[in-house]
Amino acid sequence: MTVDRGDALTYRGLILDFGGVLTTEMQRTGEAFERTEGLPPGAYFRALGENPEGMQAYADLELGRMTQGEWNQVVGRILGIDPRGLMQRALAQLRPEPEVVMAFRRAREAGIKVALLSNSFGLAPYNPYEALGLYEGFDAVVLSETEHIRKPSPAIYQRTLDALGLAGPECVFVDDQAANLHPAEALGITTIHHTDPGATAARLDALLAAATLRT
Repeated sequence: MTVDRGDALTYRGLILDFGGVLTTEMQRTGEAFERTEGLPPGAYFRALGENPEGMQAYADLELGRMTQGEWNQVVGRILGIDPRGLMQRALAQLRPEPEVVMAFRRAREAGIKVALLSNSFGLAPYNPYEALGLYEGFDAVVLSETEHIRKPSPAIYQRTLDALGLAGPECVFVDDQAANLHPAEALGITTIHHTDPGATAARLDALLAAATLRT
């Protein structure tokens, strides 16, 4: 689903999610991790999305209340696997999504301000943003771990706008989770629900190229 606030607007900012937008799909990455670790299908996702301790640990990690090392220990115990370097192993198959990354770079070259807005995976001992080469080149980087709030809290979107020095209607936001789009829309931000890299890149090019022609 794509929600537009009107292509006639002059966009000056682009806000991008990390996992599943600037990168390949998180679902496939998790499935690859399960195969590598010899886990039953769905075990990793149940540990994070259904197990109360695992769910709390992920929330605490994203909010900066738990270190990545502590998260590794909790999730490793739930899954019954070696906790050492668990986050790095879990994200081992994550790769930059070329079409979206190129669209991001075209936007910056055209003078659009770009922000990275991500619910954090933790920054140490493994920093996935640096490991994938997706930590540089942004006008603003807003991570839930350092802000101590996470999507879909409206406050983290406002902090991103403040970091860019822009108003909501001047920006486009891309996320693969539909629930994360609604608070952005409430601030007047045009949103794109990312489901396909090619379609997202084309939509960004259309919105931002039109905006560039009017600047």
